[in-house]
Amino acid sequence: MELLTRGRQAETDYYAILGVDPNANSEEIKRAYHRMAFQYHPDRHQDSEEAHIRMKELNEICAILTDPIRRREYDIPRGYGIRVPKFRRGTKVRINNNSPSSYRGYIGLVDEEPTKDTFRFWYRVKIEARGLTNVGRFAEEELEKAQD
Repeated sequence: MELLTRGRQAETDYYAILGVDPNANSEEIKRAYHRMAFQYHPDRHQDSEEAHIRMKELNEICAILTDPIRRREYDIPRGYGIRVPKFRRGTKVRINNNSPSSYRGYIGLVDEEPTKDTFRFWYRVKIEARGLTNVGRFAEEELEKAQD
């Protein structure tokens, strides 16, 4: 049964069903979902089995495309490979404990827009440490959003 489901999902383009671009953010996806849900909601079509099936499909699509991990799992096999940076210029970030940098635990500001290679985004972060301002290059997984 699971293989049949996977085959169906591989053929189904969730973005086309919602009428959004694969680069759409979660807010655009939610708006498209609400527009479609209003159209197919079972309360509006109580006698229609097709509307019930369509609504279940829309709920599944919204759940997958608004969850970053599930969306990535959906996108990569289909060749979308969309990745958007977690942080923009001016974002306050903390260098996490997994970083090989000597600035682990320090807080800094993203100095410029990130660059992307095949696997990840790279950020230049301005760090105030020991009375000096340093700019270091960090991979996306080395950073986390700093709490204000």
